[in-house]
Amino acid sequence: MPHAIRVHEHGGPEVMRWEAVELPPLAPHEARVRHHAVGLNFIDVYFRTGRYPLDLPHGLGLEGAGVVEAVGEAVTEVAVGDRVAYAGGPVGAYAEVRNIPADRLVKLPDAIDFKTAAAMMLQGMTAQYLLRRTYRVGPNDTILVHAAAGGVGLLLCQWAKSLGARVIGTVSTDEKAALAHAHGCDEPIVYTREDFVARVKEITGGEGVAVVYDSVGKDTFEKSLDCLRPLGMMVTFGQSSGPVPLVDTQMLSKKGSLFLTRPTLFTYTAKRADLLASAQELFEMVLAGKLKIEVNQTFALREAAEAHRALEGRRTTGSTVLLP
Repeated sequence: MPHAIRVHEHGGPEVMRWEAVELPPLAPHEARVRHHAVGLNFIDVYFRTGRYPLDLPHGLGLEGAGVVEAVGEAVTEVAVGDRVAYAGGPVGAYAEVRNIPADRLVKLPDAIDFKTAAAMMLQGMTAQYLLRRTYRVGPNDTILVHAAAGGVGLLLCQWAKSLGARVIGTVSTDEKAALAHAHGCDEPIVYTREDFVARVKEITGGEGVAVVYDSVGKDTFEKSLDCLRPLGMMVTFGQSSGPVPLVDTQMLSKKGSLFLTRPTLFTYTAKRADLLASAQELFEMVLAGKLKIEVNQTFALREAAEAHRALEGRRTTGSTVLLP
C-alpha cells in the first residue's frame, strides 16, 4: 500500500504523519501518477498550520513530477507511461502515488529530469505570470524582488534580467546576496543592516521602481509602497512573515496613484490553455539555459517535517525537493 504525508490537526511540523493510504478507484477524468519527486513550497506551511484551512484530515503539497500509471476512461490529455509534472493543486502531492485530474498535468520534456521539474513548476510558472502577465516587465523597467535568494526570487531575477530589466533584490545575509547577484540581481540589498527603501531610492536616483514583487507580506508591505514610482504596481503574492494589514486605498492615491494586486497561480492557470502556455514558456526558458533551477536541498518525503523546519527557519535557498 502506498504512503503519504497526512495532517490530522493543524500546527507545527510535528503534525505531519507518514501513513499508508488506500487510493480510491480513478474517476473518469483522473490519472494516477507515481511521483519521482515532490516540490516544497511555503504555501504548504499555510495549509499545515491552517492559515489556509482545509477539512481535516488532509494531505499536503501542490507540486510534483512522475510517471502516469493509469488513466480514467475519459482522459485524453495524457497516457500511461507519460512523464508528467504539475503545480497548483489539488492539495496532496506529498505522496508516493496519487490520483489527480488529468487536465492539471503537463507532459515533461525528455531533457528535464524529475527532480528539476518538481522544483520548478510552481515557482517557475509563478515567475512566468508575474513577469509576463501581472506586470509585463520590459528593458526599461527597474524592479524590486523581495526574498531574492529564495526559489521564486532566483527565478524572477534570472527571468527579469533576460528581459533586459534592472533588478534590485532584498536578502537577509551576504551569502544570499552573492547567490542572488549570481542569478541576475544587479543590486542586492541586505535588509538586516540596510534600509531597503533608502537604498532603492538611491539606486533609482529618487524615482522608485516600476513594480515590487513581494512574497514576504506583513514585514515589507508598507515600505514596499514607498519604493514605487508614481503609477507603479505593488504585487503581493505571499506572506511568509504574516498577512498584509488592511489597506486604506487613500494611501495608494497619496503615494502616487499606485496599483495593488494579490494574484495567485491558481487563477492564472485555471484554464488548461493558460496552464499549457505558461508551462511551455517555462520549459523553453529552462531548455535555452536562461533559467537555472537551483535544487539546493533534498529530503526524503517521509522526512517532510524536517524540510518544513528548514524552510520556516530560513535555512534554505533556491528550491527544495522531497524524494519518495
